[in-house]
Amino acid sequence: MDVEPPQKIRFVDPTGPGGPEVLRISEMPTPLPREHEVLIKVHAAGINRPDVLQRQGKYAPPPGASPILGLEVAGEIAALGAGATLKLGARVCALVPGGGYAEYCRVPESHCLTVPQGLSMPEAAGIPETFFTVWANVFQIGRLKSGERFLVHGGAGGIGTTAIQLAHARGAEVFTTAGSDEKCAACRALGADHAFNYKTDGFAEEIARITAGHGVDVILDMVGGGYTEKNVNSLALHGRLVQIAFQQGANVTLNLAKIMQKRLLITGSTLRPRSIEDKAAIANELHREVWPLLRTRQVTVIVDKVVPFAEVKAAHEYFDSAQHTGKVILQMLP
Repeated sequence: MDVEPPQKIRFVDPTGPGGPEVLRISEMPTPLPREHEVLIKVHAAGINRPDVLQRQGKYAPPPGASPILGLEVAGEIAALGAGATLKLGARVCALVPGGGYAEYCRVPESHCLTVPQGLSMPEAAGIPETFFTVWANVFQIGRLKSGERFLVHGGAGGIGTTAIQLAHARGAEVFTTAGSDEKCAACRALGADHAFNYKTDGFAEEIARITAGHGVDVILDMVGGGYTEKNVNSLALHGRLVQIAFQQGANVTLNLAKIMQKRLLITGSTLRPRSIEDKAAIANELHREVWPLLRTRQVTVIVDKVVPFAEVKAAHEYFDSAQHTGKVILQMLP
């Protein structure tokens, strides 16, 4: 890339907390990369639930992060900060702490990964937030191993479609829940061995039946609330419950006796506030362990819809409707 970044860029600027109707396009000065950062000319950005929570005024950016929505991008390196070594014009995807819904975005160089060969920019934009989250929580924290049983809730979403594929590729027996029979079928096509429609099936009862009462070894949950007791009931001896959100509420009642008897581990994490070094370590593991799977298409990025940047309001309306299977992507450049 031999074209200097413009002095001003377009970005998504909410008028205040609320629904998709608060989203508008405004202009601002182009951000400048700092030491060990790069500036990315954004081709596409993924939409994620933290973006929705921030739009609603329920999720403040961590200290020092950009207040602009958007946690994952794909594009070209447009400028380098002091000490950065990536080549100008290199095609990368990156996990960003904010600022993704913009034509240019600055990011620590260590959070950038080369776009896997054969993937489009919209596909690459759907990698960072979900793959970083799944890898950190299922494999680093949850320690899922080949031959174990794994349950992920919300199997048709961005996190779910990623978790199903990675767990299947690494030899786990995969269980999931989804909101319709059609979404359950889509989950099975991605590698889920068992998929339950949470509107009609009791997942805890089904897991007990299928596993002859043994349960699953690792659960990735973003629901919380009333699911928590069912998750505990569904875990096997030495099982691990990893919490990454609580869509049905953070306050729960648990039977401590079951946790003690099964010797369970209940843990969780957030990704956005983690240190630059922590995220760089996850990026390195993804490059080593997951990028070969993406290059060979053993694991793919499931993109439901690509929406032009100027239609960000419609993109959030669609995301909020929960009709999608996989990722919803904003596209800045073709």
